Amino acid sequence: MELRLTVNGEERTAEVDPRALLIEAVRDDFGLTGSHIGCLTGDCGACTMEVNGRIVKSCLELAVSAQGADIVTIEGIADNGQLTPLQEAFWSEYGFQCGYCLPGMLFAARDLLAHNAAPTEHDIRYAINGNLCRCTGYHRIVQAIAAAAEATPEHA
Repeated sequence: MELRLTVNGEERTAEVDPRALLIEAVRDDFGLTGSHIGCLTGDCGACTMEVNGRIVKSCLELAVSAQGADIVTIEGIADNGQLTPLQEAFWSEYGFQCGYCLPGMLFAARDLLAHNAAPTEHDIRYAINGNLCRCTGYHRIVQAIAAAAEATPEHA
């Protein structure tokens, strides 16, 4: 089946199996490997991306269900090739180690900061609750999100 999407601002098409998951189409057909295939059950968040303005775990979505959608992957978060304040905070606060969980953490943090300019630690921990990190113990991730909230009113 022909799949037509706008991915990170670029119109893309690919022939996909109707049973293919969105994460598979993005990685295999469009070559965007920043989002990862982790659990395939929606538990880890490694496959997170934004579809039509809402964050989704793309291992739970069929690619064909996103026909015509506007998708932002982890590769599309940067602003004209420059890290956003949130990405800078993850870098400066050591909010990641291996990077496997980074798509889920960044998308959850972006969503939180878009709706809450001054999140508490509880708010941050609640927002990232659906994402698993096997490396950091979450402390640095929470610090990074709090630092981004303090650093800029835009939070993106």
